[in-house]
Amino acid sequence: MENVKAIFEPKTVALIGSSRIKEKVGMASPQLFENVVYNMRKFFRGKTYVLDVDANAEYTRVDELPETPDMAVLMLPPEQSIEQAEKCAEKRVKALVGITGGYKDDQRRRLLKLKEEYGVRILGPNTIMGVINAANGLNTTFERDVMPRKGSIAVICQSGGVGACLLDWACFYNVGISKLAFMGDKIDVDDVDLLRYLGEDEETKVVCLYMEGIKKGREFIEEARKIVKKKPLVVLKGGITEESVKRAKSHTASIAGSDEIFNAALKKAGIIRVEDIEELMNSAIALSKQPPMHGDNIAIVSNVGGPAILAADAVARNNLKLAALSDETKRKIEGLYPGVDATNPIDMIADARAERYSKVLELVLKDKSVDGVLIINMLKSCFFEPEDAEVIPKIARKYPGKPVVDVPAGGEDFALVYKVLGDTNIPLYNLPEKAVKALKALRLYGRVLEKH
Repeated sequence: MENVKAIFEPKTVALIGSSRIKEKVGMASPQLFENVVYNMRKFFRGKTYVLDVDANAEYTRVDELPETPDMAVLMLPPEQSIEQAEKCAEKRVKALVGITGGYKDDQRRRLLKLKEEYGVRILGPNTIMGVINAANGLNTTFERDVMPRKGSIAVICQSGGVGACLLDWACFYNVGISKLAFMGDKIDVDDVDLLRYLGEDEETKVVCLYMEGIKKGREFIEEARKIVKKKPLVVLKGGITEESVKRAKSHTASIAGSDEIFNAALKKAGIIRVEDIEELMNSAIALSKQPPMHGDNIAIVSNVGGPAILAADAVARNNLKLAALSDETKRKIEGLYPGVDATNPIDMIADARAERYSKVLELVLKDKSVDGVLIINMLKSCFFEPEDAEVIPKIARKYPGKPVVDVPAGGEDFALVYKVLGDTNIPLYNLPEKAVKALKALRLYGRVLEKH
């Protein structure tokens, strides 16, 4: 695993490409090369060597470098990349990241032979964007100035496009990322290797995977079962219909496999499966910020009636339950606020401000019948102000065993409350249904821990 570690934690990196190449297909281009060099020089806190094979540059060959780099990033067409990979392996470079694609089977075999002969680990080829480590600034992506905030969510992606979408999501919503890896064709380093590494990575609390197929099914499940005891795994799988399976196979040299078998294996391993990209990130955010939920019973606390009813419907659809609040809890809430009906979902009425949210939330969290709370705080049509939301994390911290999620429903309202709560441990969602699915992920992980 030391050489897999070098993919994420190298002290020295060689960037190998061309400033003059005219490749038309496969991503090899001066623009890609220049942009990766730009990002690495800007963000990476280790040593970067730039090796330009077609220019009168400081370095044009691996043996000209003043030291052997821990990792090399290959950004040339297949044949040239293999030639450079061979030279790197001979120099005892620990790891190679193959950005460009277009490899034929015999070329993949030639690359793999280097691992067998020299022990060099290979991520890719066809990773498209390679790796990000937000802790040390490692960034082999070619979109200039894109760097997510340092955090605790790791992302493993078999698709460059899906990975790019997740990266954009993380940057737009300022979601903290620990590591991000694009696997590409997986001729060597695969899901199992990356799970093994991330399972021991202290900076990672949650691991997200986008997969189109898996080659070492048994090993993957065994590794996942070890990891879920320490941190949750969330999986989104592409290639579940007949047509998409065919596309997945040609896309990243993947075999998608039977979805029913895949789903059963995930459940057995304790992996949480989601249905789309948004749910993948929403679940990961909840799992990284809130405790697992050890019961099915949800309380809904809202300043509006309709969205609270929609949230209650979503609770039922996701096989959770509305908590039956104790008579004492109801009596105390209605005693404080005579106009409020304390039946769950609780509609605190549109004039609820910080003080009412604070007292009702505390009483609800104190209730033994409640396992988790969904809060709705709309601004439009209500008196609630963004700064009123500050009471939510304060009260939630008193009850660390019960998860709390918040819904400032809509677009502008969400953005305003996000400015107040975005950096806290309270996950935010712009629709009640998304928040319920996040609570479902927390409940699923609670069940995983109960079984293990």
